[in-house]
Amino acid sequence: MIASLMMYLRPETAEATGRYWALIRDALRAQGIPAPERLSNDAEEFAVWTAPDLTLSQTCGMPYRLWLHDRVTLIGTPDFGVAGCPPGYFNSVFVVRANDPRETISDFHAARFTYNQTFSQSGYAAPYAHCRARGFWFAKRSQSHGHRASANAVAEGRADIAALDAVSWRLIESHDAFAGDLRVLERTAPTPGLPYIAAADADAVAIAAAVRAAIAGLMPEDAATLELRGLIDIPKAAYLAVPSPPDGA
Repeated sequence: MIASLMMYLRPETAEATGRYWALIRDALRAQGIPAPERLSNDAEEFAVWTAPDLTLSQTCGMPYRLWLHDRVTLIGTPDFGVAGCPPGYFNSVFVVRANDPRETISDFHAARFTYNQTFSQSGYAAPYAHCRARGFWFAKRSQSHGHRASANAVAEGRADIAALDAVSWRLIESHDAFAGDLRVLERTAPTPGLPYIAAADADAVAIAAAVRAAIAGLMPEDAATLELRGLIDIPKAAYLAVPSPPDGA
C-alpha cells in the first residue's frame, strides 16, 4: 500500500498534512479499507500514481488526462476556494517582478518564461492556451522543476515571467519573503483542480466519504493552513476536455 499528498507540501504545511492523512487513514480503516500508516511524500510521483496498490494520492490535471485517467480511479477534487473559480477549480497566475513596467501578457512576448514541468496544467498547459489565444508563445523558456522555484527565479531576475498554480501562489505569498518582489500580471481561465486518485480497483465512493469526513474533522488551524473547503465531484469528462499543448510546443 502507498499513499502520497505531495502536491502542495512544503515545510509550513507538512504537519497539518500529516494530521489530515491520519484522519483519512482512520476513516478508511473504519470502513475496512487498508491504508498505510504514513504518507510516502518523498516517493517519485509517477511511481506513486501508477502503483497497483495506491490508496490515495493527488495528481495534476494534465498527467491525469494524458496518461492516468484509464489506469486509476478518480476520487474527487479538493476545493481550495480559489477566487474567481467554481468550487474545485483553479487557475494559473502569471507573476512578474513588481518593478517590471510591462502591463499585459502580450508585452512579455519576447520575455524569458520559466515553468515547473511541461506536463503541468497550471505551469505550462494553461499559460500556453492563454498566450496562444493572444497570438504568441514564449520562445525563451527554461524549466525550474517547481512553482516556488519558478517564482524565485523571477524574483531574482533569472526569468521575467512564470505561471503558477493559484494555490501554490497563495502559499508563496504567505510564507516566502521574495513574494514581495513579485506581482500578478494576469490569470488564466479556470480549469478543474488537482484531483485525488486511487488504484484502478478502488472503491471511489468509500474513499471519497473518508476524505470528506477527514476534511470535516480537521482542526480549524489545520483547515486554515491547508486552505481546504471540501471535496467536489468533477466528472472525468471535464478533465479530458481541457486542451494540451501540441508535442514540441
